[in-house]
Amino acid sequence: MITRVLLVEDEIDALEILAFYLNTVFDEVSCASNGEEGLLLYEEAQKDNKCFDLVISDIKMPKKDGMTMIEDISKLNENQKFIIVSAHKDEEFLFKSISLNVVSYFVKPLDIKKIMEILKKVKIKVLEEKEDTIVLINNTFSYNKNNSILFNKKEIINLSKKEILLIEALLLNIKIIKTKENLKEFVWKDNKSSDATLRTLIKRVKDKISDDDFIVSKKGLGYIIE
Repeated sequence: MITRVLLVEDEIDALEILAFYLNTVFDEVSCASNGEEGLLLYEEAQKDNKCFDLVISDIKMPKKDGMTMIEDISKLNENQKFIIVSAHKDEEFLFKSISLNVVSYFVKPLDIKKIMEILKKVKIKVLEEKEDTIVLINNTFSYNKNNSILFNKKEIINLSKKEILLIEALLLNIKIIKTKENLKEFVWKDNKSSDATLRTLIKRVKDKISDDDFIVSKKGLGYIIE
């Protein structure tokens, strides 16, 4: 489970220090020097179906300040976690951050010992949440429930909406066999679709997971993930 962090800081010294220590805790660290650049990196990551587990941002920066950037990112992902970096005990910033998903604060001058303690705690929480989000289907495939993405190891498998619904139906109570009627109800919101239509959908998915097929037909009963 790869952990990714976006660091947005306009002061070069602070950027280099934080980037160094972040790289000792997290797998991937992207850096931006202002809020405008940070938002652009965030949007580009979303287009690539990647997400940042944590965004760390200074408040007062050129082009776009940190709080405005945080508000913009929250519109894209209301669950995004943030850490604010600031040399200012500005009550307005603190008050505005209450409604946002700000998990901690780094106060300048930076106290590396405290920062490392916070980062390690945040990473533990991130990994715990990922375990609840990522379903390891077998040794090859995994499924991200948050953004409905199927992975062949690190490669994203392109799926249609119906194909996604089929996989999610099979993942629901994963050890229970799903009847054809169960699957039709989940995918098409009724059970009037033909068996042939369901078989065609299942075949399309099985063709895409042929590297390590996990959809098993139980004759006369239905389908299950194994």
